[in-house]
Amino acid sequence: MRRTQQLSITLPTEMAEAVKAKVRGGEYASESEVIREGLRALLARDRAIESWLRDQVGPAYDALKTDPSRAITADQVRARLTDEYTKTR
Repeated sequence: MRRTQQLSITLPTEMAEAVKAKVRGGEYASESEVIREGLRALLARDRAIESWLRDQVGPAYDALKTDPSRAITADQVRARLTDEYTKTR
């Protein structure tokens, strides 16, 4: 049974040239390998976002719903960020 499926894709010229350059430069053996690596990176990013949402954002939201007094205002966030920024300068 065939474990691959052939697709025809259209890329903007600059992306197509980037793919070809990766092959010409010897980083990849074929254009298909470049595309597969890009898809693997995209899928890994999607998994990381899903994990972050599930493990950090969801629990933080639930905790805030349980105890709204933990919330801070946008002005407080800005003030903290400004303070941190000025400390690093």
